[in-house]
Amino acid sequence: MGDRDFERQLRGWSLTTAEIMYRMPDYRDILQTFVWQDYDLAPKFPRLIKFLDFWSHNLDGPLASVRVAHAGIVRPVELRHVGSEWTLN
Repeated sequence: MGDRDFERQLRGWSLTTAEIMYRMPDYRDILQTFVWQDYDLAPKFPRLIKFLDFWSHNLDGPLASVRVAHAGIVRPVELRHVGSEWTLN
């Protein structure tokens, strides 16, 4: 499982988190939260769109809002000088 996820990251996939707010089926004034997280391709997010499409066609709780965040885990190394140097024997 881990190897497949690492390969996806090298191909541009990023860890995507979506906070999904939906209305309770019997009490439409009450909002509930569901958190979805998976690797997806930004900025089109095909896996998230597929999940939300499944939700809207098969579940009773209508979607109220979706907030999406993603972070590329594999990226170029950032080096910076911190102003000090230590020597180890």
